[in-house]
Amino acid sequence: MKKVLLGGLLLVFGVIALYAFVVPTVQPAKALIPEAAALETPIKWYTWDEALEANKKVKKKMFIDMYTDWCGWCKKMDGSTFKDPKVAAMMNKYFYAVKFDAEQKNAINYGGQTFKYVAQGSRGVHELAYALLDGKLGYPSFVYLNEKQERVTVSPGYKTPEQIIPELEFVGAGFYTKMDYQKFLAQKK
Repeated sequence: MKKVLLGGLLLVFGVIALYAFVVPTVQPAKALIPEAAALETPIKWYTWDEALEANKKVKKKMFIDMYTDWCGWCKKMDGSTFKDPKVAAMMNKYFYAVKFDAEQKNAINYGGQTFKYVAQGSRGVHELAYALLDGKLGYPSFVYLNEKQERVTVSPGYKTPEQIIPELEFVGAGFYTKMDYQKFLAQKK
């Protein structure tokens, strides 16, 4: 009787082991659907220099997130809006997205000019941030550049996904060359 019971247990464990090693595991549906997996791709952030180099190979517009380390709304954008799958998909499709610390101390050579950090009181500002924002230093601010690194527009302030997605489409898909933003928004309704 003990041999029969032991043989039965070995048979059960053998079937379990065979099932565990031979039968393929079921993949989640989203892993099988490329579109669903793409929605979970985070924004590919570049440095200023990386974006310029990438643009030499494949022309794209640039989205520049002007932020500072002390900016609470900048951190909120990073934790919510920039995590949104639709925002990330549009950003990666249309732009080289650049994180630019408006108070960084590294000099940047661009367009035959060197832009540096300028100390002002307890803080300072990077000259490139100052130039791209026309001296209006509110954070976060977003600068959109075309494929030739010419400024298209500046968009100041915190944005929800619902607020930034139309901007990304307006600039990214090139609607800005055909109409103003208010007309674009009216047509979307």
